[in-house]
Amino acid sequence: MEKRDFGNTGLRTSVLGFGGFHLLEIPLVEAEILLNRYLDAGGNYIETAAGYGNGESERKIGRAVSHRREEYILVTKTGERSKQGCLDSLNHSLENMKTDHVDVLLMHAVGSMAELDAILAPDGAVAGAEQAVQEGKVRFIGISMHGQPDVLVEALRRYPFRAVMSTINYYDRFNFPEIEETLIPLALEKNSAIILMKPVGDGLLYRSAEQAFRYAFSQPVSVVVAGINNRAMLEADLAFAESLVPMSESEKEQLYRDAPELGNYVCRQCGKCVPCPEGLDIPEIFKLEGYFDRQMADGTVTDTAEFALRERLRFWFGNRAMAMEKYGALAVKADRCTGCGECMSKCPYGIDIIRKMGIADYKLAAKSIY
Repeated sequence: MEKRDFGNTGLRTSVLGFGGFHLLEIPLVEAEILLNRYLDAGGNYIETAAGYGNGESERKIGRAVSHRREEYILVTKTGERSKQGCLDSLNHSLENMKTDHVDVLLMHAVGSMAELDAILAPDGAVAGAEQAVQEGKVRFIGISMHGQPDVLVEALRRYPFRAVMSTINYYDRFNFPEIEETLIPLALEKNSAIILMKPVGDGLLYRSAEQAFRYAFSQPVSVVVAGINNRAMLEADLAFAESLVPMSESEKEQLYRDAPELGNYVCRQCGKCVPCPEGLDIPEIFKLEGYFDRQMADGTVTDTAEFALRERLRFWFGNRAMAMEKYGALAVKADRCTGCGECMSKCPYGIDIIRKMGIADYKLAAKSIY
């Protein structure tokens, strides 16, 4: 399996990483089979978090593969924000995983500037991680969050995190475009390892898993972390990694055009619909809708299972309040749309922009009825 540089740490990671969250869904005996098969196939990156099942995922990893500790890079996360909380959490994690050190400790799900301030304070979690580095319990410090990446961008500007973990997939590419446009270039500039999570969009892209993984593997990242909970899924993911041929830019453009999950509702942020006679910043409004619910509620229900999946995932990242606040600050909102239709013929993806404007305004302005 292809190995890539993990930033400037000197580590090299397999392109496919094993994410530990979904180990919660299976018994220890199956976790042992999956983790050992992954290592046997050349994988070397195992990641979990203290908060996954109150340590259950860590305990399964410890029971399953701690006897092969020298074969893999071990990553865990702490949700603690204080120095002592971080140290206590880490010590518990080491006990769970039957090891004396982790290669990377990630500050877990730092989702607001207030949380960033807290972990970077003199008595914050980063200070605890720095002490753990001095004690030999941690090699490198990183940070993770979900969704809109403004906190991660600010984090990399304020502290030399050696790794950054973010959502990257071809669906959320258009809900959080700053990830690929701002965060990735900044991380590369800072020589921080980029950990890609959610390559299949929390499961939304399961029908298109092969192209979703190919897109993910084609990003300039160190490792693509996938949650795995059965043998067939592991074998498929290994096959995708082992047969990787990177996507060309033209292939990516074709994917953006044809992907069924994007369809004729998700805005591709191409900007061809502007200018608007009423002064509407159409791409910006639809980007805020992406922040709000990942553009998943489109006003149509054709498949019950698909609808249920989208309802489960649309607020996964908790960015609603931020999206509504930013929308409230716009000088010209979607309700200014007169339905003139000038933008409609300009959209290369066949989006009914007038209809979508109404849906976006209903969501972002908390209208009582649509």
